[in-house]
Amino acid sequence: MTQRYTASRLPKQFGPAAWNAILGQRTPNPILEDNLTADFVVIGAGFAGLSAARRLRQLQPTASIVLLDAGEIAEGGAGRNSGFMIDLPHELTSEDYAGAGDDKTLIQLNRKAISFASQAVEEYCIDPNYFDPVGKVNGAASQRADDHNTSYQKHLASLGEKSQRLDQQDMYDLTGSRHYLSGLYSPGTVMLQPAGYIRGLADGLKAQDVTIYENSPVTSFEKQPGGSYLVKTSKGSISTGKVILTVNGHLESFGIEKGRLMQLFLYAVMTPELDEDALKKLGGKPRWGITPSDPMGTTMRRINTGQGGNRIVTRTCASLKPNLDISKSDMARTASTMQRKFNQRFPQLAGIKMEYHWAGHLCLSLNNVSVMRQIDDNVYAGCVQNGLGTARGTLTGIGAAELACGDESDIAAFFNQETAPKKLPPQPFQQIGANLVLRYKEWVARDE
Repeated sequence: MTQRYTASRLPKQFGPAAWNAILGQRTPNPILEDNLTADFVVIGAGFAGLSAARRLRQLQPTASIVLLDAGEIAEGGAGRNSGFMIDLPHELTSEDYAGAGDDKTLIQLNRKAISFASQAVEEYCIDPNYFDPVGKVNGAASQRADDHNTSYQKHLASLGEKSQRLDQQDMYDLTGSRHYLSGLYSPGTVMLQPAGYIRGLADGLKAQDVTIYENSPVTSFEKQPGGSYLVKTSKGSISTGKVILTVNGHLESFGIEKGRLMQLFLYAVMTPELDEDALKKLGGKPRWGITPSDPMGTTMRRINTGQGGNRIVTRTCASLKPNLDISKSDMARTASTMQRKFNQRFPQLAGIKMEYHWAGHLCLSLNNVSVMRQIDDNVYAGCVQNGLGTARGTLTGIGAAELACGDESDIAAFFNQETAPKKLPPQPFQQIGANLVLRYKEWVARDE
């Protein structure tokens, strides 16, 4: 029987990809309008897809590799996340980020992802401002959140990992905000300009004869007599020996792991470029990144001219959307919430109207596993990043490429041994219940 995978829906984006927009225009790649052949087709050009293509090129220097994306480079999740490439445990469903599994192994793997990305930055001459190994801070605005930091620091110490406590004055000196009671600094995180890094990665791969097509959503792929696959887009097709799916939550759109993937959206805003007067009022350091001590709190970043201008990014609010669609009321509610959070932290800048407001798609599983394995004969997936797209996406892309090449590695072995995602509760209980829980947790962490 011929196996056919048909996309039930295509990616939609909500609001501008601000990280991409602040870098200015780029020359887009062409749309696939021909019928081609290739050794490998990678579907999805985010962190996972571009990492998969790079690993394929390392393992198969002469192979023909085609990368397809439904939109434009850095307009999807890569231009919409907060840009933290984190090495330490960062379990979003826990109270303090401590994981429930083998955290030592995960740290080692995350650092392999960071090393892989760092080597790409050097090899492809990507602007080092887009890959800043400056570390990050878990910020606490209440005693409860400070207790989370204390617990997390003890967990890190048990793993042999260093961290540093910051007091209220330290946090003020860093951020210019009196909002934070304390912080916990860890040195291993890389702060990305995610769109800049992704653009550079794509340009470097093109220089290595990886062919990239944009605005070419895959509508289906089907096994052909002899074992090859025909990958179809709206205007073209590619006959290929192997398919690598790096589409994160859209794996479910192809009928894979249906009813097992939580489709979430997170929201963010970005200020216009701050003028000299605003910068003087703000104070603090020119670059920093703060994740909330409570995972349901608010992430903040400040960037400077090397990353797209002197700006502040605020990210908070989450909603479960199994249909991958967001309403105008969702956008309005979150914009209002984030303006309030910004004003709360920076009263000296209160009232600044945000230049950008957007949503970004995440995919999680109940048991925090990814889907990095062989799906069918010559079909491999590097998907379900559990909200950790920069590091986890890099890892699952590498692992999927290694599986496709028959290469044994600790990355592929780690993800291959994971169980399948757990089945979710039926609708409408899943969506109603999950969003009620998210609203409650956001309320509890409202000051974080």
